[in-house]
Amino acid sequence: MRLALVLTMSVFIASASFAGEADVTDVSVQKTSSGAYRFNVTVLHADAGWDHYANKWDVVAPNGDVIDTRILHHPHDNEQPFTRSLTTDKIPSDLTHVMLRAHDSVHEYGGAEIKIELPR
Repeated sequence: MRLALVLTMSVFIASASFAGEADVTDVSVQKTSSGAYRFNVTVLHADAGWDHYANKWDVVAPNGDVIDTRILHHPHDNEQPFTRSLTTDKIPSDLTHVMLRAHDSVHEYGGAEIKIELPR
């Protein structure tokens, strides 16, 4: 019984970590007439249900400060890669570029990021 429990837990842990880190694979940004920025961000992650999925992506300043975050409220098991948008007016006017990074519920950060120049 104990061996079966250990084997079951090992399979669960291995499957949860198999999905890897969430990668940002594409970004587009437009400046709106109000001066806000609209980001369309594509994320790739082998979502494995609620136990391991890409759960957010961030707009990050060059100094590492998180400017804004797009929360992803559910797994995208059958929609990979997927694109979601965020419009934000929180970007300081002196910035010329930002980084986009994704986060998953197991590994947190560490996948591919994209640096993008901000339109003026």
